[in-house]
Amino acid sequence: MQTQSEAQSPALDRRVRRSRAALMRAAVELVTERGTAAVPLSDIAEAADVSRRVVYQHFGDRDALLLEAGLDLARRELLPQLADAAPGTTAREQTLATARHFADHRVFYKALLTGSCGFPLDRGLIGLLLPVNRQHVQQMFGDRLDPQIVEDLATCLAGAGSAFFTTWIVDGADPLEPQAFTDRLMRILSVLIAALRPTPSTPDLETPQ
Repeated sequence: MQTQSEAQSPALDRRVRRSRAALMRAAVELVTERGTAAVPLSDIAEAADVSRRVVYQHFGDRDALLLEAGLDLARRELLPQLADAAPGTTAREQTLATARHFADHRVFYKALLTGSCGFPLDRGLIGLLLPVNRQHVQQMFGDRLDPQIVEDLATCLAGAGSAFFTTWIVDGADPLEPQAFTDRLMRILSVLIAALRPTPSTPDLETPQ
């Protein structure tokens, strides 16, 4: 038999999720509107129609809230585009979708990446996009690489790609041009792929030396 607290827990969980979602969306809106991550917690709480105590309960401090807001934005708007892409979608098409997402939300991401939560946001975005990079590596090289090399190469590409995206978001000319940026990135990838493909005079990538 359920206790009263157990019976109420689903409703409580829904309230918690609604409060967290409202706070993260308010953080995105206010940072975008003001062009800075230095938005008072009280302003975010007021915009989300919750108390400051609720903010501290859910996130602890402003940096933690902004970090989660940035990752949540990517999860909600970017990852579904990549995950639900039609079969046969090319790496260029997925890269372009990613570039368009960051261009659309440039003000928000730039404010966070140049603020105190820039490093953890960068690491979090790398983690979110790592499966996409892993898939690209597998598509490019098939079964020729052992799983550890695939993972290492995907991690390297994710880190390098993140640095390239960050530089573009922070320092790129306004407005950002997703197609031109995607062309640049794909040219870099084509050079790397050509360099990584073994030739008759070079050892196979999966053969330990």
